[in-house]
Amino acid sequence: MAGIISDTLETYMENLKLVLLFSIPFVIAFLIPLLAPLPTYITSGAIFLRSASIFINLNIFSLAAIIIPVFVSLLFLSFAIVAISLIVKASRTHVRTGRSALQGIEKYTAQVFFLLLIFQFLLIIVNIIGYFLGISGGLTAVVGFILFMVIFYAPSAMVIDNKKMVRAIKDSTKLVTKEPLYFLFGIFLLFVSLSLVDAFAIGLSGTLWSRYVVLLVSSLIILPFFVIFQAEAYMKRFPIIKNA
Repeated sequence: MAGIISDTLETYMENLKLVLLFSIPFVIAFLIPLLAPLPTYITSGAIFLRSASIFINLNIFSLAAIIIPVFVSLLFLSFAIVAISLIVKASRTHVRTGRSALQGIEKYTAQVFFLLLIFQFLLIIVNIIGYFLGISGGLTAVVGFILFMVIFYAPSAMVIDNKKMVRAIKDSTKLVTKEPLYFLFGIFLLFVSLSLVDAFAIGLSGTLWSRYVVLLVSSLIILPFFVIFQAEAYMKRFPIIKNA
């Protein structure tokens, strides 16, 4: 695992300016839900909507207030994931980053956006079912983790190998099943990073402001690093890269 951390850190530092530039959409994506006139809360470097309020106060206006921010947020999120994945692709295939980042970025962004939209839609359906069963939190968490595991490598497959969404999901599932250590280590790394930043932010700025500090740090540093990790882990399936 030391090898992939080294490769991820190397790619991150060599392209730091571009990574930070392409990380700005992550910040925008996470801030957009704050515009929704519905109860939200910030935790673990992300913004969440209090789902119970949806079932109590749901109407055409609150529905629009949910759908529009989610759509725009996912669009910015998709663009950032694609742009950073293209940096890894350019770094590993020795293609000029500027040209690589411009070629097909709209197509890839649309594909990743559609994938994330389906993921979000399925979570909403599960959340609704769980609400009426009285197990909304637990059911959504379990199904969300399984779905995330299934699509873990899908964005990388679409951007790096130009695969269609269905094929990318199938290959992602096979790769996670065949070599689960990269996936598990990535989740562990993400959890530890957010926990450490959260603990440091609480000590530095107090509980109230720490949530916003973690949100900013996770958007600009942790999440971009995690996206690079995903792409690097996906590229490891090539023997010549895996043994490098």
